[in-house]
Amino acid sequence: MSFFGKIKQGLGIGTASLELDIPQTFSRNASEFAGKVVLTGKSAQKVKSITFKMTEHYTTGTGENRTTKEYKLGELCLNQPFDLAADERREIEFKLPFSLKLSSTQALAEKGGVLGAIGKVASITSNEKSTYQIHASADLEGVALDPNDVRTVKPE
Repeated sequence: MSFFGKIKQGLGIGTASLELDIPQTFSRNASEFAGKVVLTGKSAQKVKSITFKMTEHYTTGTGENRTTKEYKLGELCLNQPFDLAADERREIEFKLPFSLKLSSTQALAEKGGVLGAIGKVASITSNEKSTYQIHASADLEGVALDPNDVRTVKPE
């Protein structure tokens, strides 16, 4: 491999691409998120592992008082190394276990009745908003910038 070829591989240029193929929604009552990841080799590579993560970005407040916190809801690591040939396309299915975390006002809103109404009003007045994401990353041997993909999903 040429000098420039080694530099490109070290930076992850022309190595492999990763793309999540997942549903856009998930059930709040589910305990796992199923989908698949598509790896495409641009050159021969050794894939050491693939990591999946589900996160929640919880935002409250408005203007200068706006705060966002990130919570990890679940993580899965597939530690089964394999070789990916140039121009090879490989689909790998996964089931990512997760557990939703509810704020006190969200939990109150889900109770229903008078308490549920109070929880919904409190949620609206504090301007609460949650965004959920699925992250996937493949760890390639000898590559500094590994391929990854992030998709936003919504609860139903």
